[in-house]
Amino acid sequence: MDVYVIPCAVDRYELYCEPADDGDETRHQEPSSGFFAGLFERFRVMLGRLDRHHSSEHDGIERRSWTRRLRDRAMRWLAEKVAEQRLLWRLRTHREARAFYPQDLSEAQATAIVRQLLQRDGDRHRLWLIFHAVAFVVSGIFFFVPGPNIIAYYFAFRLVGHYLSLRGSRQGLHGVQWMYEACEPLTELRRIRTLALREREQYVGEIATRLRLAHLPRFFKRTADWRA
Repeated sequence: MDVYVIPCAVDRYELYCEPADDGDETRHQEPSSGFFAGLFERFRVMLGRLDRHHSSEHDGIERRSWTRRLRDRAMRWLAEKVAEQRLLWRLRTHREARAFYPQDLSEAQATAIVRQLLQRDGDRHRLWLIFHAVAFVVSGIFFFVPGPNIIAYYFAFRLVGHYLSLRGSRQGLHGVQWMYEACEPLTELRRIRTLALREREQYVGEIATRLRLAHLPRFFKRTADWRA
């Protein structure tokens, strides 16, 4: 598994990897029966819907109702939350990973950054896991409302996502053997702040092409200080 230490600001970094080839980072080492198996199955169904919505979002131009626009906006927001967690979901099933980092960092600095980010994410997802677990239980009071309990579905989806992320951060910290490699194109990403705003998107796209990271421009635009 290849992981990239992306310089998002002068002294801020984020970890990045391309989506899994099979598009599903959630089928391994999870319960196959019982209540939790049902949670995971509903999670995968919802994840599939998000992925299909994301891939077809720009297919054609049509006049949309305000309810459709509201739904699409909610789906985009949820898809962004999912994108932030996929790296951790993938780490759950790996014992070896290679981290590429900017050349102006030492390997020791890159190691410290990777561990710091994994620890930060683990702490954050632990708190959100507790919150969504409580919210999922409380949402059961809406069982009497006709139709599917959308509120419970939402909290169940978020609960499973944070659980998988917590597992991934722990695996990254304690179960993965990391190898580190300096990467010149990542260093060049720092130059973006010297470019005019209209030139930045093309510049990031060229670096993504060199690294063969098709989804990097979207990630970088979402996480970096793009307009700084």
